[in-house]
Amino acid sequence: MVLHVVVQACAAVLVQIAMRVLMRIRSEIISLLTQPGIIAVVRAQRLTQVVPMVEALVAGGVVATEITMTTPKALAAIREAREKIGSRSLIGVGTVLDAKTCRAAIEAGAEFVVSPICRVELVAIARAAGRPIMLGAYTPTEAQTAHEAGADFVKIFPAERLGSGYIKALRVPLPHLQIVPTGGVDVHNVADFFKAGCAAVGVGSNLVSGQILQEGDWPELTRRAQEFVKAAGQGRQS
Repeated sequence: MVLHVVVQACAAVLVQIAMRVLMRIRSEIISLLTQPGIIAVVRAQRLTQVVPMVEALVAGGVVATEITMTTPKALAAIREAREKIGSRSLIGVGTVLDAKTCRAAIEAGAEFVVSPICRVELVAIARAAGRPIMLGAYTPTEAQTAHEAGADFVKIFPAERLGSGYIKALRVPLPHLQIVPTGGVDVHNVADFFKAGCAAVGVGSNLVSGQILQEGDWPELTRRAQEFVKAAGQGRQS
């Protein structure tokens, strides 16, 4: 019994050491978020779906996965993904609304933080941990406020009704903003968002659909990921 406890404790320590070794510096994380620039925004239905889902995304060229806090057992999902596939993927946390959640997600291994709202107090927490942070905005004032607070990226959400034309217009007076539209981004309009000057895009159910999760259709997820990466590349080249 004592030996079993010791083995478990040693294993936990080794996992913590491994995660520290895998921890990337902030500039490297930012680079991975913007190349190819597709961030999968996922709300897994079950914890067991997370690792194979991330594996399928990576196989299709999508390295960055944002696990939202609306995912059941989200912190456990982040921890498991970081432990099992952290060397080949970039695992972040989304739907962060308060400081407590931000700290907990970072402790679980999240390498980037995303909030759908302009919660400026999260910036200091993320910066202290060496993690990039993305704050949500809808208006030019909110976007500039997020930038001035120190956010690395501004998440324009929901982007579905605004479209790429809004992003293009927004960047005329505010070209310094690193914009990441989320909500309504699909394989048909993703190139337009990059043509408008977006740093990256967040893609939810148009990439990781509920049906794919329900059926565990990982080959289909890989195929979709490849389509998004190709379309993003075409948009950047235009």
